[in-house]
Amino acid sequence: MSVIVEIINTLENKIEKLFEKITSLENISQDLKIELTKSTAIIQTQSQEIEVLKAQYETLKITNALLGSEENKRDTKLKINSLIREIDYCIAQLSD
Repeated sequence: MSVIVEIINTLENKIEKLFEKITSLENISQDLKIELTKSTAIIQTQSQEIEVLKAQYETLKITNALLGSEENKRDTKLKINSLIREIDYCIAQLSD
């Protein structure tokens, strides 16, 4: 009879340890989900900041070219020519 009691006690201990392990893993999983959510939010914010900075950079390139910078002069001329063509097209549309 004592052997059966020992086996039952051993099983109870193992089951208790398994429940503790499950609880621990659930807590870790929850913490990781929270961390993932925070990281995703940070990545999204940084992506938006990158897009804003890219737009600002393009504006600065054009501004520098207009102010006489030799580096981006060609890009600025192309942009101005494109704008002039668009304006001409609009005027032509209004004239018809």
